[in-house]
Amino acid sequence: MALQKANVHGAIVYYEDNAKIGVEYLAYDLQFEEAAVFFRYAKTGRPAQFEVDRGGVEYQFTLIYNSANGTYTLQRRQQSSGWF
Repeated sequence: MALQKANVHGAIVYYEDNAKIGVEYLAYDLQFEEAAVFFRYAKTGRPAQFEVDRGGVEYQFTLIYNSANGTYTLQRRQQSSGWF
């Protein structure tokens, strides 16, 4: 998959195609201050995890701060399919 780049509320976010829904959620569905909570949390060095529900399908994401260059990486987490 090709790595994409987006400007989300002034932050540079790198993501793969499978995380586009998460980028759109942060950029368009949340108000600036709501999205800023995830960016601030990730900047502390801890991954910021969140979920997006689209048409009854739940997508899970992790936002990671890249301290070396001041950017962020958004990854889609795989949803558990059972007990294990």
